[in-house]
Amino acid sequence: MGDPQLAALAQRYFDLHLADNPVSATFYGIPGYDHLLPDPSRDGDAVRLGHLSEVRDGLDGIDVSALVGQDRITFSMLGRLVEDQSASITAALGEVGLSNTISGPVSSMLSALPRVTLDSEQRSRDYLVRLGSLGGYFETVLERYRQAGAEGRHQTRHGVLAVIEQIDDYLATEVDSDPLVALEPTGVDAADWKAQATAFVAERVRPALALWRAALETEFLPVARDDEHVGVCHVPGGVEGYAALSRQFTTTDLSPEAVHRIGLDAVERLRGEFSSIGLRALGTSEVSEVIDRLRNDLSLRYESADEILADVTSALKRAEAALPSAFLPYDIAPCDVQVIPEAAAKGSTLAYYTVPASDGSRPGTHWVNTYEPETRARYEYEALAFHESVPGHHLQFALGQTLEDLPQFRRFGYVTAFGEGWGLYTERLCDEIGLYSGDLARLGMVSFDAWRACRLVVDTGMHAFGWSRQRAIDYMRDNTALSEVNIANEVDRYIAWPGQALAYMIGRRHIGELRTRAERELGDAFDLRHFHDRILSSGSIPLATMTEIVEAWIAEASLPDRGAKPHRRRIPDPAPVFLRCKVIALIAAA
Repeated sequence: MGDPQLAALAQRYFDLHLADNPVSATFYGIPGYDHLLPDPSRDGDAVRLGHLSEVRDGLDGIDVSALVGQDRITFSMLGRLVEDQSASITAALGEVGLSNTISGPVSSMLSALPRVTLDSEQRSRDYLVRLGSLGGYFETVLERYRQAGAEGRHQTRHGVLAVIEQIDDYLATEVDSDPLVALEPTGVDAADWKAQATAFVAERVRPALALWRAALETEFLPVARDDEHVGVCHVPGGVEGYAALSRQFTTTDLSPEAVHRIGLDAVERLRGEFSSIGLRALGTSEVSEVIDRLRNDLSLRYESADEILADVTSALKRAEAALPSAFLPYDIAPCDVQVIPEAAAKGSTLAYYTVPASDGSRPGTHWVNTYEPETRARYEYEALAFHESVPGHHLQFALGQTLEDLPQFRRFGYVTAFGEGWGLYTERLCDEIGLYSGDLARLGMVSFDAWRACRLVVDTGMHAFGWSRQRAIDYMRDNTALSEVNIANEVDRYIAWPGQALAYMIGRRHIGELRTRAERELGDAFDLRHFHDRILSSGSIPLATMTEIVEAWIAEASLPDRGAKPHRRRIPDPAPVFLRCKVIALIAAA
């Protein structure tokens, strides 16, 4: 990066981000934070706001007119990160987001902490320090829920009941089989390490969650919001908070009304695809019949977890073999397939992805939910594999880690509209290059498109327009082939994580529009591999930045002596724009 003052500020921002989010640092593979947990208290939020204010003050001292190339992108991204993260922290909607889904603190900690690689004595000892603090972390989160409740900011009844059930299930397991103690340490006495880990779980973690269980039933359940009032529009400060989260996750200024309409229009178009592909795959063009068959025909279900893993692994291998047809060659970390741990699987999404460690100690991982395989549809897991692994999230994130000329916050950062928009875009791309096994799997692709389109409708419906939980479930049941259990899990995820679900279809729609524009303007000079390279080779970026980069590429590729052959690392100087994005722990859900 050219400007030294901006370079120092970008690094300062990233260092502060790691200090505030040490579990993210562990996933990034950055040492020095493996013994820490984040501070979930309101005082912790005050510290985070102070850190963001420090970066804002630093930006005020930089002459933006003197910046060129990637520095302009960096400056604009930092500005929007500060703005959006500050607004999100101030909204504090996580205080009313009690949930057994991936966004909930119990699910996230029980899933995330055991995924570390203890390949050194230091990491093994650091893990014990972190584990010893986990009980206190849970107690602090509980106290924050109490503070919110005292201000009339209550949890949802369904969320409270779901977490009670989750804790009951967890506490009913044997401590010796707890995923928090199942790791294999390095460089220490394994028996002594295991004994310490077991003691921490038995004497600190589980008692803290037992306190949760009692408080949820006696304190939170009696005052919880019922299923008619699940949206944050029913919570003090929720309307303004939802607007902030929507801007953050979509990196646009689209109003809830506009997003809602985009979703309704997309759902209607996809019903036509259900009809045409359903006729070939299932012998009927009646949309309701196609959806009913996909959802209820038991012959379309798996019989075992091994079958799910086999299909996902096969899809990944096909995609890896086909990469040269749509992408330039890249030297990136490998991708692995693993099963979501049982303690978190029941309330989890179908799949998600975690990034490879930057030090090479851990590959990228596509986590697959195989809980109750007889409830899981065969036609869904190919599209999932493409989205979560290759050419979706894994290619995107692993390539981002190789962009050593970018500041660290951009190499490791995650802009949801970019990341999830890309993942959804690749589901359709894989149909273009012939990777689906047949029309049944392609119906899964269409259903997943409808799923993401429905998200625009039901997320805004609940949080902006006051829809009930049941109305959201009914809408998704009528317009996707997702199973009943998956629909319920998804709706509960949207309830607990307002705005996040908007990013997928908004991002995919933007990438598709840019590609259509480039194809139209470049004609025979259009090269799909280079288009994808330009989308991916600046790291995780807001949608406005993506537009600037593609416009510059179109102008460059239109030159008579250039064609569509730009150098991969040369990014033309984009016009300065104001951007919105967010760096989060890189656990990208489907």
